[in-house]
Amino acid sequence: MTKIGLVGFGRWGKLIFRDLLSLGVTVHVVDPSVDSRLLALGLGASKAYADIDELPELDGFIVAVPTVSHFEVVKQLTSRHRPIFVEKPMTNSPEQARILCNLAPDKIFVMDKWRYHPGIEAIAELTRSGALGDILSIRSYRLGWGNPHEDVDAIWILLPHDLSIVLEILGYLPEAKSAFSQPSVTTGTNLVGVLQNNSESSMAVLEVSSLQPVSKRSVIVNGTKGTAQLADSYDDRILINKADSSGMANAEEKYVSNEMPLLRELRAFISHVQGSAPPRSSAAEALTIVERIASLRKLAGVPD
Repeated sequence: MTKIGLVGFGRWGKLIFRDLLSLGVTVHVVDPSVDSRLLALGLGASKAYADIDELPELDGFIVAVPTVSHFEVVKQLTSRHRPIFVEKPMTNSPEQARILCNLAPDKIFVMDKWRYHPGIEAIAELTRSGALGDILSIRSYRLGWGNPHEDVDAIWILLPHDLSIVLEILGYLPEAKSAFSQPSVTTGTNLVGVLQNNSESSMAVLEVSSLQPVSKRSVIVNGTKGTAQLADSYDDRILINKADSSGMANAEEKYVSNEMPLLRELRAFISHVQGSAPPRSSAAEALTIVERIASLRKLAGVPD
């Protein structure tokens, strides 16, 4: 049976743990909290430890600690020479991300769950097939209220999702072109960023905010032959509009699986640990995402 070390048993770590058990994995948990370790054991963990050094030899590791701790934890785990799946973003520092890439470029992968969303996969397939024509723009919205993470601001938490979506749809990330952030009297953050290569007319416009009272998660891809949209993160379909010969819109719905992206990405990682192809979001791709975030923050005048 595959044995995985899960470092971190907080809000998201518990969800990862749940899905690992459903995949038939033996899980060893690391968390400094006595209460968290006892809870993990009660829920079915094989063992629970206070420190990474206590972990035995395992088949792979998943890191679900706060973002500011990613670098030290992943760096420590690279000495084990096993695959590592770390929550996004890989770090909140381009310099630290480059160090990790150099340490273990073929062992570190990042949990960009939106690359495993069936709706995003369907839009990416339409894009690659040419069904939408030449891509003119990608527009994404990730809006809501508040940020449950105390270590980094909402831009570091929200923007990696949309950058990974652009990466999945286009197969690459354009350069950071422009960005702005509106001043706020609250502790919330917001940013609108534009990605565009100088040699291309197409662009990606990404809006993230922790200042909106109503949640919105939406992705729209516009091409010369049609438009595709995932209207909400929990939708089981994508909406497609194409113009017919008379110029009238021809609307259709394409249904997709409603299996949760977290489970899908964990299954991909476990399969890799067992010998199959690596999961999406390599260390090099994760570094590019961190670099784009840092560039967009600088362009918008958002402090580090």
